[in-house]
Amino acid sequence: MFPVMAKSTLYASPGFIQLAYLPSQTPAALQQYRDNELVNLRGSGTGELKEWDRVYDYDYYNDLGEPDKGPEYARPVLGGNSESPYPRRGRTGRPHTKTDPKCESRVPLISSLDLYVPRDEKHGEVKVAYSLAHALMILPQFFHPEFMSLFDSTPNEFDSFQDILSLYEEGIKLPQVPLQQFITNSVPFEMLKEICSAGESLFKFPNPQVILEDKTAWRSDEEFGRQMLAGMHPVIISGLQEFPPKSILDLKVYGDHTSKITKEHIQKNLDSFSVEEAIKNKRLFIVNYHDTLMPYLRHINATKNKVYASRTLLYLKTDGTLKPVAIELSLPHPLGDKFGTDSKVYTPSENGVDYELWQLAKAYAAVNDAGFHQLISHWLNTHAVIEPFVIATNRQLSTLHPIHKLLHPHFRDTMATNALARQVLLNAGGVLEKAAFFDKYAMEICAVVYKDWIFTDQALPADLVKRGVAVEDSCSPHGVRLLIEDYPYAVDGLEIWSSIKAWVDEYCNLYYKSDNMVQKDAELQAWWKEVREKGHGDLKEKPWWPKMQTIQQLIDSCTIIIWIASALHAAINYGLYSYGGYPPNHPLISQRFMPEPGTAAYEELEADPDKVFLKTITPQYQALLSMSLNELLSRHTPDELYLGQRECPEWTKDKEALDAFVRFGKKVDDIGDHIIKLNTEGKLKNRTGPVKIPYTLLFPSGKPGLTGKGIPNSVTI
Repeated sequence: MFPVMAKSTLYASPGFIQLAYLPSQTPAALQQYRDNELVNLRGSGTGELKEWDRVYDYDYYNDLGEPDKGPEYARPVLGGNSESPYPRRGRTGRPHTKTDPKCESRVPLISSLDLYVPRDEKHGEVKVAYSLAHALMILPQFFHPEFMSLFDSTPNEFDSFQDILSLYEEGIKLPQVPLQQFITNSVPFEMLKEICSAGESLFKFPNPQVILEDKTAWRSDEEFGRQMLAGMHPVIISGLQEFPPKSILDLKVYGDHTSKITKEHIQKNLDSFSVEEAIKNKRLFIVNYHDTLMPYLRHINATKNKVYASRTLLYLKTDGTLKPVAIELSLPHPLGDKFGTDSKVYTPSENGVDYELWQLAKAYAAVNDAGFHQLISHWLNTHAVIEPFVIATNRQLSTLHPIHKLLHPHFRDTMATNALARQVLLNAGGVLEKAAFFDKYAMEICAVVYKDWIFTDQALPADLVKRGVAVEDSCSPHGVRLLIEDYPYAVDGLEIWSSIKAWVDEYCNLYYKSDNMVQKDAELQAWWKEVREKGHGDLKEKPWWPKMQTIQQLIDSCTIIIWIASALHAAINYGLYSYGGYPPNHPLISQRFMPEPGTAAYEELEADPDKVFLKTITPQYQALLSMSLNELLSRHTPDELYLGQRECPEWTKDKEALDAFVRFGKKVDDIGDHIIKLNTEGKLKNRTGPVKIPYTLLFPSGKPGLTGKGIPNSVTI
């Protein structure tokens, strides 16, 4: 006999949470509870949701603007239309604005910790104490008028590199603002009051790893190339397939955007290869932001920011390192879009003004990379795309369902984290618009990029092959062979990917004995249908969606979901401060164009190149804002659960599943040991590089703090 449950919820008794049944195998005594639970979690689809609700539902990104404050705070609704497609977010049901009935009203900043998410998705007390309240105490400082009084007579630039280094050595004194005082007084955690007390006004940044061992190694060409393989953004570099690089922008609208890089620009840096031979031998690579940014450059450059669209070519040397051989910086043609581009090409130089121009060219390329990293690779491709899976899983898969049990740990804290991001980071006038070069066009660009998102390409092997940095090879351990053998992100990532896939394969085969069982699983089919048609509804007609008709399709899909939520996010997020905590290495803004010969700016470059460099990159205010954000996002909290760990060791009553999970955990630990070995052997130059940072972003286990290692199960920050 099953005990009588006090409520129509399977959470009423811990024992039921450990049970795993496919819908067709559910004991009759549990079936009503199973069905009622899902009905309750879906809600009615109407009304404002309150903090005590456990309702999962969908909505558009219509909560980023505040049109009632004025037209400058209006932002387009993302999702539900072909021009601005977007993944769905969790519905809150807040009233719409008076000015624009399509836009949802926002809550005051002071109420940020009370944003609605289903109550099971709220951040725990430890997370709030260690991270979120601290974030809400520090970040509002940068929106307060008193903050600007901290700067010297040149608030738009650092006066010297030592000016930046003093932020780590001496710190800065911050003014008290009302929100900071409110949180300090209202959060009832003694630990929080110790960390963020009202009397603590000296804010000192920790030393970022990129300058810990050597203050200038970040400027070397070798380190510039290495960070594309082992830095905070190692997921963009692609094999060069044609020369010169072509554009896919509409010729009728934008004219000819074929690259202006010539053979003469790069031949001297290709050893004995011709350009054709280097391409044939897979020795030339590209980091290309040209087509994504070019349609928006006129708008962006009408703001205080001055940005180029960049193409960076790199050559794979015989020692396995990458050498940048050309950087093309492009602007829209001054006569109009249909005339193509106004482009200049810069190549490496060792001395004189040409060396300084090359350093600036790398900085402009890094600005593109840093912005794309934060907005697209980090926010869109992990945070935003995973939220629909969180919602659909809770609406359509009972807690009794084996796939719910498989995926649930990989959704922890994600909805709450994303809600806070919409509140203070992505909103009109928020942190991202202030700290990155996109300005108010950030989320609009994000939606354009989402048009080309493909779920199946998020599988690491598929991604590497698509980017032309690997080829399919059935004889290789992971089914692909890397074309850059010393590619730390890919090497470690493939090990992690394969371990996740092996675990998912073993687990799914415990419950599904035939493809027919997948097809007949009503909850599973409803889940996948809702992911496609609602959660990612703007892409529902795309042919690449798996049909969810076979066990293999289920295994592949669940592996991709877990990979995105865990390892991909870890690789993209937890190096933010290590590399971006020192603004010159990875600036988010450029505030003036390249100096031209014959101008005062060019003469200044010849006389004081460091001053010109610092005048060009992220201003002081925005640099401090992005440094603060990067530090907060890079920290692990004490309640973190890492890949191969579960909150409850006895998370299921199925012994075979528990045993399989133990084997998965052991494999993950072994991967960690192997990473340490690779980093310490000293044979692979890209594992540490000139800055001497061992690549540990995919080291699975971690501990609290700013560690630069550890793969949390989910997108928790």
